[in-house]
Amino acid sequence: MTYSLIIHGGAGALEDLKYEADESKFKASIVEILEAGRQKLAQGEAALDVVEYCVNLLENNPLYNAGKGSVLNENGQVEMDAALMNGSDLRAGAVTCVKNVKNPISLARKVLEQGDHVMLAGEGALEFAKFSQAELCPDEYFITAARVKQLEEAKSAGRMTLDHERVKPDQKPDQKPAQKLGTVGAVARDQQGNLAAATSTGGLVNKRWGRVGDTPVVGAGVFADNETCGVSATGYGEQFLRTVFAKTVSTYVQFNGMNAAEAATAGVDYLVRKVNGEGGVIVIDHQGKCASAQSTSGLIHGWIEAGGEAICKLG
Repeated sequence: MTYSLIIHGGAGALEDLKYEADESKFKASIVEILEAGRQKLAQGEAALDVVEYCVNLLENNPLYNAGKGSVLNENGQVEMDAALMNGSDLRAGAVTCVKNVKNPISLARKVLEQGDHVMLAGEGALEFAKFSQAELCPDEYFITAARVKQLEEAKSAGRMTLDHERVKPDQKPDQKPAQKLGTVGAVARDQQGNLAAATSTGGLVNKRWGRVGDTPVVGAGVFADNETCGVSATGYGEQFLRTVFAKTVSTYVQFNGMNAAEAATAGVDYLVRKVNGEGGVIVIDHQGKCASAQSTSGLIHGWIEAGGEAICKLG
């Protein structure tokens, strides 16, 4: 068997990428992370380890709305969500509304390994982080000038916004700006045929404190089962929660015999038809085929299928 890997850094209308970074920076970052993941998969490392590693790299890059690049809530604070799932035994770990944790996906991994629970939230998650010696960082590590400006724009417009939306001074609250729906994620299939998926996010700009989206919810923003596929979603979390999106994609593989491309497309079609959902998804099926689909004009993602060339695509 060979290996496959696919990662994403958010979906949306990406026509105004120069708001924070130009197209080349995203492409270079995606390819660099894919190649780093390739080295581990080629050495025979487990899919679960590789998706955690790749999402760590995405969390450490302020280009993306996760970890260091997380957006700010209505109180000017960073609250992060993350989850990952192992396809061979359906073990999963998740954290939500966590602060000061450098890499929420690694804390979610510790929850998975500890095994008593699947999800820890808020203060409880932070206590567990301290107990398990997860790396913590002060607020200053997360709060950047760009994110403060972004929050100010959202507040001036009187609205919550999705990651990297450019809110113009004269824009009305009901007027939709170009969107980059912020989440990061990774799906891998290792040389043993095992699947794993991971998703991490800082959520919505100006979100209400305590808000939980789809990212930390198994079956909504993340899912992995060796018999079907691995899934990581990115988009407007409430819509993905209401459609149990990631599990819906897996169900198309399980009961309809679809491959990764067919299931990804069918899942997004269902999302749009039922709730007019906005976002995207990356998938690797049990045969190692990579696929993506989105209802937005863009999806920042890249993949290595069956050990082949690293490919990056923003559309």
